[in-house]
Amino acid sequence: MPATDLANPRLSRVDAAAFQADGAVVLRGLLAPAEVELLRAGIDANLAQPSPRAKVASARDDPGFFLEDFCCWQENERYRRVIFDSAIGEVGGLLMQSRTARLYHDHMLTKEPGTRQRTPWHQDQPYYNIEGRQNCSFWIPVDPVSRESTLEFVAGSHLGPWLMPRSFLAAEAKWFPEGSLADLPDIEADRGRYRILGWALEPGDAVCFHMLTLHATAGVGPGQRRRVFSVRLLGDDIRHAPRHWKTSPDFPGLESELAAGAPMEHALFPLLWRSRAAA
Repeated sequence: MPATDLANPRLSRVDAAAFQADGAVVLRGLLAPAEVELLRAGIDANLAQPSPRAKVASARDDPGFFLEDFCCWQENERYRRVIFDSAIGEVGGLLMQSRTARLYHDHMLTKEPGTRQRTPWHQDQPYYNIEGRQNCSFWIPVDPVSRESTLEFVAGSHLGPWLMPRSFLAAEAKWFPEGSLADLPDIEADRGRYRILGWALEPGDAVCFHMLTLHATAGVGPGQRRRVFSVRLLGDDIRHAPRHWKTSPDFPGLESELAAGAPMEHALFPLLWRSRAAA
């Protein structure tokens, strides 16, 4: 793989250009086998003892089970080691074209075998308490993921506009007031209209995408299990945007400690990487 001018062997110029143009890119072998094992153990510990923030994201009649958990890095040592010691911070900073990369939050997503529940098409940033363009999310599976069960993206949708965030199971507008943002188009009804990206993945591979890129996933087959760890990063231009509603995830009390419009310089959002030019 050709290295970038910034000399990170895990990132090529082609990868960086794809992220900027499409809003999503696949990074093969981002994590080393030992890092994958560490992350797998961290997810299994998280599944055995979910945090109070965990939620079931599948319906009661689903033959499988979909569990999500958020913001566990402070309690889960294995998560911390992967987040702070792997290439995630530097690669994210380079993809964002930022001088710094700051942790926003971690997100564990596990679909057990036979889970029918789709994750519907959506953007992430409208659910959050941030404004700004320099951001990215890593989606890192520790199980093989088929093309049919992988995360899919609408190429170029990160360029906007913001679209109405809705609850996944009930399709309710619990965030921005109804009518204040346009609704998502029915992508599944006319997939040929869009350039849809998606990749089969092996443990160690990762997908990195912008928080405004439209994305979705299907369920998993009876013989499949899909354990995924996502890491969200913030770049130089991100600012705090307190909302009048509960964001996903929620950061209780943050508005009293971090002013609206302030950089995300807070202990909840530690710095992972700084470029030599910014040092």
